Amino acid sequence: MSARKDPWRSSRFKLEIDGIVQAQFSEVTVPDSSTDVIEYREGDFPTHTRKIPGLTKYSNVILKRGTTDTKALHDWYQLIVDGKIKQARRNMSIILNDELGGEAARWNFVEAWPTKYDPSDLNAKGNDIAIETLEVAHEGMVRVK
Repeated sequence: MSARKDPWRSSRFKLEIDGIVQAQFSEVTVPDSSTDVIEYREGDFPTHTRKIPGLTKYSNVILKRGTTDTKALHDWYQLIVDGKIKQARRNMSIILNDELGGEAARWNFVEAWPTKYDPSDLNAKGNDIAIETLEVAHEGMVRVK
């Protein structure tokens, strides 16, 4: 009989970004990827088309966290606004932890850079935590564990 393997909880994760130490996030959207299908018709097979893979596309990573006194995410985005694209590109990883805090799964992203920064809306009548959101584009995603 094989050992039981329960799925991991999605609430136990961390994020590593080159050069940004303070990266405590309440929510990380792991992006999807898709590969276009190219239909190709050969002369020998007039009744159907062949399907071959085309370009692979990756969605953006979305990071959400409570607003604190650190400006690390905003400063990263500001590099893009200032036209410092080369300095803004970073490698990053999303790590899913198991129940004991060990690494259970890891997705690595290459050449990541922030494409949108959204500070929290403010409302004096509310009781909500101020959440800042950063959307990050990247040029490739690999699950390494």
